[in-house]
Amino acid sequence: MAYDLLVKNGRIIDGSGRPAFNGDVAVARGKIVELGRLDGPARRVIEADGRVVAPGFVDNHCHYDAQVLWDPLCTFSSHHGATTVIIGNCSLALAPVKAHERQKLAGMLSYVEAIPMDVLEAGVPWTWETYPEYMSAIGQRLGVNVGTLVGHSAVRLYAMGADCSERPATDAELEAMRRVVREALEAGALGLSITRNMNHFDIAGTRIPAACAPESELFALADVLREAGTGVIQCGGGTNPELKDGLLSRLSQACGRTIMYNTLLEQARQPGRWQKHLAHVEATVKQGIRAIPLCNPGSVVNRFTMKNCQVFRSMPMWLPILQASDDEKLAAYRSAEIRVKLRSEVEAPLGPDSTFSKRWDLMVVEEPALPKNRGLRGQHIAEIAKAQGKHPLDAFLDLAVEENLETVFSLGEINMDAEAVAQILGSPYAVVGLSDGGAHVQFHSNVSNPTRLLGYWVREKGIMSLELAVRRLTFDSASAFGIYDRGLLQPGMAADLVIFDPDTVRPVPEDVVHDFPSNGWRMRELAEGIHYTVVNGEVLMEKGTHTGSYPGRVLHNARYQAA
Repeated sequence: MAYDLLVKNGRIIDGSGRPAFNGDVAVARGKIVELGRLDGPARRVIEADGRVVAPGFVDNHCHYDAQVLWDPLCTFSSHHGATTVIIGNCSLALAPVKAHERQKLAGMLSYVEAIPMDVLEAGVPWTWETYPEYMSAIGQRLGVNVGTLVGHSAVRLYAMGADCSERPATDAELEAMRRVVREALEAGALGLSITRNMNHFDIAGTRIPAACAPESELFALADVLREAGTGVIQCGGGTNPELKDGLLSRLSQACGRTIMYNTLLEQARQPGRWQKHLAHVEATVKQGIRAIPLCNPGSVVNRFTMKNCQVFRSMPMWLPILQASDDEKLAAYRSAEIRVKLRSEVEAPLGPDSTFSKRWDLMVVEEPALPKNRGLRGQHIAEIAKAQGKHPLDAFLDLAVEENLETVFSLGEINMDAEAVAQILGSPYAVVGLSDGGAHVQFHSNVSNPTRLLGYWVREKGIMSLELAVRRLTFDSASAFGIYDRGLLQPGMAADLVIFDPDTVRPVPEDVVHDFPSNGWRMRELAEGIHYTVVNGEVLMEKGTHTGSYPGRVLHNARYQAA
């Protein structure tokens, strides 16, 4: 048989978790046709030379909804071996949308996911209104495969208009939302995304629409998936309602669909909570309920200045200051009267979804702006305040004001305990993912889930076998999100492959690039040890360089494919 692509002499890890074996992988017409010791003519032969040949990785939560329109490779996920990305997460999407509401919809994505608004204004062409039209627009040129979720906030804005965050929907509006979700599923969307995160606001400081929806609306929309017999539900900020009253488990039981939610993690200010969460998930799974959290192999460190800080945005007194001009920020932070109010919010007990509580020992001066303050580099605010005889908030704001808001701070409180993260990553009751690769672009890149898991956690820490790690990055995500033709190396499956060196694979330290529309800048995180990325049988990336091909496609749900 003549092949389009023949990968020779690889260490094949097929995504199932079974032991690796030595052999070749043959591809024809975008599909895997055979594995073993293979001969025959091929349009292209790749010599793997003993490197791992695995299914392409799935980046299952990345917010590339806008970026995919100007960056069809969804960089830098593709550099880390991702062949599939899933967008429309956390109720946020760019469709459906009416022309006069485009700015408002983009403002939600901009503020919640920290993507500069001027970049969105320059890079999004807005050639669509309906969700099927948006799917068609992004499908015109793709490097990677893209699976889409229809976002509840977008649907609510479309059906209810400007007051979509102010009140319950009428019966007619709810039925309009159900029609939009049904239309998206019929066009092949992978499912619906919702949110229960009460700290997500739009650019005007209004809570995003999906967070304002009553439970009854969630169940009514989820029932559309039950009626269609397809699709997954993804929930942003779903941890708290799930642990409080089992909302997501109840929702999954009612509609019979899998719910993937954010997030199972270790938090420094809530020691032991991850263990309670994991025990809860195990108990619900054993009841046959498919409400599954995502988990992340990386520590989450916020790096920021007080010009672009998001750490305090869940606090009502801080929010308008954070959205003000730099001069207005400086005036507010100098004010003793305003500081009293800001301090009271920081000192108040906050919910688990908030991004900061009074842990000034976790807030570090990463890079002072003034030479005279260089000695503060690497010190945390609590120790600086003690040395200066000040309240930590005063020490923090005094430094920020003195340095004209240019001090670089870092706050690291998530997944900092390596032993806890190792247990979370090894749990069969969670799915690895949640890169946020297209979000928070000026704070971190964070696309390195695959290379971090394979390099740090497998090679250096030895917390799991290489075979299990590959399964966590491929089959587990693909099957959880209803992508049933990918995630395994088996004849008949789509030929999405990654060839990597397990001895060298790792993320490269971040740097800054100006490659966004309107000369926008972002953090870049590249990878080492990823030799080839193959999408639908065509080589997309070769040793970190794009080949010029665009073999990606918009992925569709099981019902659409069957039809």
